[in-house]
Amino acid sequence: MVQNGFQYLAPVIIGVKKFEYQVIIINCDYKIYRDIMNKFRIVFLILIGLLLSVQVQAGGKAWVLEIKGAIGPATSDYLKRGLEKARNEGVSLIVLKMDTPGGLDLAMREMIQAIIASPIPVVTYVAPSGARAASAGTYILYASHVAAMAPGTNLGAATPVQIGGFGFPSDESSDSKKDDKETVQDKIAKSTGDTMTHKMVNDAEAYLRSLAQMHERNQEWAAEAVRESASLSAVDALEKGVIDLIADDIAQLLKSINLRAVKVLGQEHRLETKDLSLQTYQPDWRNRLLSVITNPNVAYILMLLGIYGLFFELYNPGSVLPGVIGGISLLLALFAFQVLPVNYAGIALILLGIAFMVGEAFAPSFGALGMGGLFAFVIGSVILIDTDTPDYMISRPLIGGISLISLFFFIWVIGALMKIRSRPIISGREEMLGSVGKCLSNDAEQLQVYVHSETWNAQASTPIALEQRVKVVAIDGLTLKVEPVNVN
Repeated sequence: MVQNGFQYLAPVIIGVKKFEYQVIIINCDYKIYRDIMNKFRIVFLILIGLLLSVQVQAGGKAWVLEIKGAIGPATSDYLKRGLEKARNEGVSLIVLKMDTPGGLDLAMREMIQAIIASPIPVVTYVAPSGARAASAGTYILYASHVAAMAPGTNLGAATPVQIGGFGFPSDESSDSKKDDKETVQDKIAKSTGDTMTHKMVNDAEAYLRSLAQMHERNQEWAAEAVRESASLSAVDALEKGVIDLIADDIAQLLKSINLRAVKVLGQEHRLETKDLSLQTYQPDWRNRLLSVITNPNVAYILMLLGIYGLFFELYNPGSVLPGVIGGISLLLALFAFQVLPVNYAGIALILLGIAFMVGEAFAPSFGALGMGGLFAFVIGSVILIDTDTPDYMISRPLIGGISLISLFFFIWVIGALMKIRSRPIISGREEMLGSVGKCLSNDAEQLQVYVHSETWNAQASTPIALEQRVKVVAIDGLTLKVEPVNVN
């Protein structure tokens, strides 16, 4: 067909045989040609989209988050930030590589809540060989979508440490002998303690059972782990249905869980781990800082630096450096204490102890204030962190060393400062007051005296004899006001 003097030709492929194309050239209308090309573009774009989606799915990512050591606020922050960033980055799987002796209950529960609420499947892997998932680690393992362990690892001992000893039989004969000596108050206290113990154990057991029910794991052993501090090796844990599999390394782990069905946010999800690329998620600077300052020993030292720095800045205004160091240290310590289980009675006792030791330097009391301050300081330091978790207790040698240093420091240094402040002034205007000299001239017009190897004009309310000794009582500009030293 010819339009406007032009003939439009469209090649139409109508057959393919042995890679040779047979093309027939036909005349067609321009509108038909344009429609064909538009449809061809749509089909082409759809094919490109399908190819890209297949490529993205084949090149998915798996992040490895490593937890080593006691579980605390920094560990919880690391996991929560990692899960959030992984969701934003489109990560397909999280592998939580864990080796922990346990940790703080609050941090553990925050981590479990983050795992349960995560839209990304979390695989907890106790590794390498020789690692453990004790206490809080057992709860996290139960809460994960997939629980795996390396050969030679163990888990268990999930009894809360502050109630350690519950579940062990008591000596009934010894108890019966002590019954007569127990007062009513002792029996009430014992009954109250037993009640609190049962409440905490039952709460921990119910919590671990609920996590076991979510992922259809062994509930009976979960109760044993809480009530009897039971532990299992990796092989025994697999046999009892506590974990899902044993893997030598992460590569074998991903291969073993490929196409495994798990429940994520209540919906069944099938894992596709065949071609996932591994990437280790490193903690950022904020998490590293939090990890350092939430160490109880570091937080304790920062608090004391803050108190001492501010004290010396107030005692000697204008020093600047003690105030700057003290202010920064105290703020960092307060930031750490807000995420640590702090006993504020301990802080009060530490401050009271410091006040008593300062009082001993100002008003000696034959050691009463000093020893009382030392005792309050030590007791406050011991009870400062309200937990029995060994990794989150302040070092006893550190407490003893700082206590003795603080005692001698306040008694000796502050005492020396007080002596210095009580010494007479040896320079400046004030130093002239009370100085003794002699009269050089007693002319009617002007009285001159010799003080501190200098000649001064002077005034006196009484007659001064030549060479008579005089004492400076006041200063008026460059004129001294004097009086005779010996007045009969």
